Amino acid sequence: MAWIYLLIASAAEIVWAFTLKASDGFTRPLMVSFNIAALLVAVWFLVQAMRTLPLGTAYAVWTGIGVLGAAVLGVIVLGESASPLRLSAIALIVTGVAMLKLAEG
Repeated sequence: MAWIYLLIASAAEIVWAFTLKASDGFTRPLMVSFNIAALLVAVWFLVQAMRTLPLGTAYAVWTGIGVLGAAVLGVIVLGESASPLRLSAIALIVTGVAMLKLAEG
């Protein structure tokens, strides 16, 4: 169950990062509301996952999935760069997250 909590926390972190950008410096109240709600959901589920998972693993996977999701949204939705170097860096993050999951068993 801890891994499911961690996936929910990671998805909420992606929403948090996206709405942080969409809030336009906290000038768009609706986006700010979504941002705060997503942050609260992300942290709550992260805490639940950390009841079972080691701190280093849980935090690294949470941030890794968050980085991956935010980067993919940036490319697809916001038209950010998809250069080979950037895609390689994202692949390294995915590899690291997968290795941490394998290390947990």
